[in-house]
Formats: sequence, C-alpha cells, structure tokens
Amino acid sequence: MTAILFGQSYYLRFDPKLHAAMQPYPPLGTLYAAAIMRQHGYESALFDAMLAESPAEWERALDAHKPKYAVIFEDNFNYLSKMSLLRMRAAAFAMIDAAKARGCIVICCGADQTDHADLYLRRGAAVVLIGEGDLTLPEVIAAFEAGGDLAEIRGVAYAADGAVRRTPPRPVIADLDALPFPAWDLVDGERYRAIWKRHHGCYSMNLVTTRGCPFHCNWCAKPIWGQRYHVRSPENVVAEMVWLKAHFAPDHIWFMDDIMGIQDKWIERFADLIEERQARIPFKSLNRVDLLLRGRTIPALARAGAQIVWVGAESGSQTILDAMQKGTQVEQIYEATRQLHAHGVQVAFFLQFGYPGESRADIELTLKMVRDLMPDDIGISVSYPLPGTPFYERVKHELGERANWIDSQDLAMLYQGPFATPFYRQLHTVVHKEYRARKTWRELGGLLRQPNKARPAHLRRAASMVYHWLTLPAAVAKLDALAKLPHEPTRLSDVTLHP
Repeated sequence: MTAILFGQSYYLRFDPKLHAAMQPYPPLGTLYAAAIMRQHGYESALFDAMLAESPAEWERALDAHKPKYAVIFEDNFNYLSKMSLLRMRAAAFAMIDAAKARGCIVICCGADQTDHADLYLRRGAAVVLIGEGDLTLPEVIAAFEAGGDLAEIRGVAYAADGAVRRTPPRPVIADLDALPFPAWDLVDGERYRAIWKRHHGCYSMNLVTTRGCPFHCNWCAKPIWGQRYHVRSPENVVAEMVWLKAHFAPDHIWFMDDIMGIQDKWIERFADLIEERQARIPFKSLNRVDLLLRGRTIPALARAGAQIVWVGAESGSQTILDAMQKGTQVEQIYEATRQLHAHGVQVAFFLQFGYPGESRADIELTLKMVRDLMPDDIGISVSYPLPGTPFYERVKHELGERANWIDSQDLAMLYQGPFATPFYRQLHTVVHKEYRARKTWRELGGLLRQPNKARPAHLRRAASMVYHWLTLPAAVAKLDALAKLPHEPTRLSDVTLHP
C-alpha cells in the first residue's frame, strides 16, 4: 500500500493542439512535491496524466497503489494549468470522484484550485492548498495523521460548518536551493524518450531556475507566487544539469520558468559554470526583451547552449504594450531579435491579439514586426481574462456564461473584445499562412546558395508555401468580412468536456 498517490489533471490527450505537436514533459511541480514528501518519510507514487488516455487510468492507479492520500498537485510551471482549461478541470473532478469512491483523503493544489477552492471542496476534496503548496502539504498530511486541526496551518482552504474556511497565506519558498531535485525516478523516462525520439529525433527534459515573476503585465495571473520571485543559484541549477546528463542523457532542456535566471550576472555565471563542468545541453528558455539587452546576457546565453529563446513580444504597437503595462519597448523587440540572431540563437515570439482598444492598425503593426524580424517561430493567442489580474477586473462584467477556454486552441474571446471570436480565429489562420510561406521562401533561398543541403522534405514545403500564397488573399478577404461582425458572447453549448 502506497501512502500517497500523486497526480495532476493536465492530459495531453485532451488538448488537440499540443497533442498534435507531441512535445510532452512530465509534471515538474508534481515531482517536486513528491520529492519533498519522500524527505518526510512518506512512500509516494505518481500517476502521470500527461501521457494518459483518460481518468480511467487514474482509477487503475488508485486500485493498484491503494493510497491513503490522493494528492492532485498540478504542475504550477505549466502555463496551461494557470489557464484552468475546462477540459482539465472536468478531468480533475473525475479524479476526485474516483479517489473519494475508494475512500481516499483527497488533497488538491494548483492555480485553478487556488482561484476556485470552493468548487473543489464541494466536489469532495478534503483540503485545498492555496498557492505554492510544497511546504504546506507535509503539514496537512501530518495533521491528518495526528488528528490535528487544519485551522493552525497557513495556506489552506477547507470546509467547516457548511462554509469554506481559508487560513492566512503562507510565505513562498525563498531558499530554492534547499529543495530536493524532482523525483525523476517516478517518471516513465523511457516512454518519454521514445515519444520524443520518434516525433523529433531528440529527447528533451524540463527544468526551472526561478519561481515567480516580478513584473507587472496586467493580464498575467500570479495565483501561486504572487508578485514575488526567487532564484536558484547557478551552482544549484548546473548541478542538476550534471545529474540529468549522468542519469538520463537528454539531448535538450526546456527551462520552463517564466523568466530564466532574471539577472544578467546570473546568466553569465551560469554560462561560466556550464563550461567549467562540461554540462552544456542545448536548451529553450523564456526571457524578456529588456532583460536580454542588459549586460552580456545574450552572449552568455549563446555560450551556455541556448538554441531558441521565446520572448513575450505580444504586440508591435507601443500603444498596446503600454496599455498592457508590459514595461517593454517595440524597439527592444527589434534589437533583442537582431542580437540573438547575430549570436546564432533562434528567437520566437508570443503574440497576443484582442487586448481592449486594439485596432486593425495596431494589428498591422504586429504583422509588420513579424515580417520585419521573421522570428524562427511564433505562438498566437488572444487576451485571456484570468482571475486576480487588473485585466480581469476591467472586463469581468463582460464575461458570458463561460470564463475559461476548453483547450489551448480555443481562441474564444471571453469578453467584449475589439472583434468577435471568428475574427481572431481567422486572424490566426492568416498570420500563420503568411508567416509559414515567408519562412519557407527564405529557407529555399538559402538552398540556392547551398544546394547540397536540399532534401525531399523541401519539395513538400515548397508545395505548401505555394498553397499558402495562393489561398492567402481569400483568407484576408474573409478576415475583412469578419471584422464587421458584432461581438457575441462565447457559449459553452455543444462542447464535450470528456473526450
């Protein structure tokens, strides 16, 4: 019998867009929690929803391990968990039902659980960990074991006398180096390796350098760490990379925290240690354009092994960036992109459309920025009102019968945005058609200089490019027509939450 069965409710199978991309990563936040509970002497097992077909596999794990505690501890480093996708919330509810039916004490932790603790308590959770949860969980389980009072534990919500009780918040963990490395042995690493090798020819693993974000983008929710942030030492991070190389030999790392390292001196020290300890692994990271331009951050990232850096460009309109309180300048996006490319590092843009007040002219400035800079990849979203943000407070009176997306490709406008949902879905199509066609054209131009690098795949991509160029005018015409549609609230009807 296992004392604790950990799980999380992000099922890749339930997210068509990311399932098609097939770049799965284990739930890092969940693995940290499991490692901490092991330090406290509890036998722990993991149910990894990332690769599961449905909550039916959770039921089989419950029957196999017969845990006393079923802990649904979401991966707080996964931005999709923060978005609280409705399909995943439905999966979490099904997991609670299954655990309760087997007599388990159910404990929940995550962004959606923090924002909507009452929903999870009504569903059957005994307690919800508010915020970070890592150090709260051992205290909660110790209280259950001793018959103690949850009221004495900071950072929890529970039901008592027909009401939801919340205790004072718990400070976030400041000394991240004191945490154990994630419990990687609980993961089916060979299954992940096989999937990555089959689909991408390499094996990628995930890692974090920080927790939290100190910046003030008014649309970005911070239900776990608030406005606070803390950083692992470069020595601690490189020690983990050395350990990963020795035990798993990954070909690639994704640094999945909001902003890798934060400070330029941190990045420089990190690069020095990577070279000293021969720990270089090509990696993907997330950074801000203003921070990239400080000190020798970009050369240090290149030395350390940065393969591609994703930045929150968001918009090519300074008016929109200022309205978002992004704190960056369009000129910084241009300069950071030029410098990254000059140092042999790829750059990718997160683009956000539909922020209040955004006009067609603002959209065109964003499209111009993409054409001018031709990033190596782009990700497109529309503004998404998350609880606890100034943006949410501004538009919450406009929300319709649903306040969350079903999955990550939804792109529904949940408030009365500048244009209706069909417009933004078509804009997504238009932007990708033009971007993919231009990118292929540039790559084919390079082959004229190096014809020996031509492969059969280039012929297929050339055909795809021609198709995109030929269909682009009709796609733009449709976008223009959709711009005239009135905005209607996005409805939940005809949506299946249990595929």
